[in-house]
Amino acid sequence: MDALYTAVATATHGRDGRAISSDGKIDLKLAPPVELGGDGQGTNPEQLFAAGYAACFGSALGLVGRQAKVDVSDAAVTAEVGIGKQGEGFGLQVTLRVELPDTVDQETGRKLVETAHQVCPYSNATRGNIDVDLVIE
Repeated sequence: MDALYTAVATATHGRDGRAISSDGKIDLKLAPPVELGGDGQGTNPEQLFAAGYAACFGSALGLVGRQAKVDVSDAAVTAEVGIGKQGEGFGLQVTLRVELPDTVDQETGRKLVETAHQVCPYSNATRGNIDVDLVIE
């Protein structure tokens, strides 16, 4: 693959530090959530992953909608990213909740969401590695 764009970010001190993008547009305090023993006073990698996945999937849905000539411009995607023990380490799970406009019928919506799941770079990166559930609301 020839990359069209490369994002660069640096994190220091793991989950209890800072994340800064090379262009300075992201500069965040990191902190583990309370559920993982942290103080919750910063963002965490799962929130960042959820935001990125939701935005990317929304763009993929927009692309396949335009190709199918179906207006999904008012769709909303919510990504829920869970972390938990998996073997000796940790693993992730994702639920993508896709809210489609009322003008899109259920069958068309399902096809668009499934096609977006094949197109989305985050879906392609996680396929076979992370359980991803698609929920249409």
